[in-house]
Amino acid sequence: MHPITRYFTPVLHRPCTPVTTFDDDLVQLVADMFASMDAADGVGLAANQIGVDARVFVVDCPDAGSETTGENVVAHVVNPVLHLPTGRKRRLDLDGEGCLSVPGEYADLARPDTAEVRGVDVHGEPVRIVGTGLLARCLQHESDHLDGVVYVDRLGAEERAQILEAAGLRAPS
Repeated sequence: MHPITRYFTPVLHRPCTPVTTFDDDLVQLVADMFASMDAADGVGLAANQIGVDARVFVVDCPDAGSETTGENVVAHVVNPVLHLPTGRKRRLDLDGEGCLSVPGEYADLARPDTAEVRGVDVHGEPVRIVGTGLLARCLQHESDHLDGVVYVDRLGAEERAQILEAAGLRAPS
């Protein structure tokens, strides 16, 4: 397990580096990420949330289509590319969103209600995840992290400041 990096940590605020080496270290990173996410009771975690500059995220999250079975989508994606619906297919879902890097706080944030991520696994094999509901939100949230964006960055300045203060997070002097 690794500690979760908090907002204002530089690695959270810049795009992560694409993965080019697929080896045992990458397999261990993904295992460490799952352990860290589970310990923090999260549903998703990006590598930079444990201080690692790499385009990798993990999820253990329910898809709206799995509500009857109760099964989560458990997966990892290396070098993900997010695809969102456009035009008439795009519907927004306004719901509360939180982040392990901004502990304990939530804010309503509109995001498309479906999302798709394509990338590869730790062995370089193609991966495709299509999600609805919470899984769609999670895919977008984790992809944002890898681009250096934390969900509070999508809020107005005043609301962001209030949330960061409530989470006990202050900019370094």
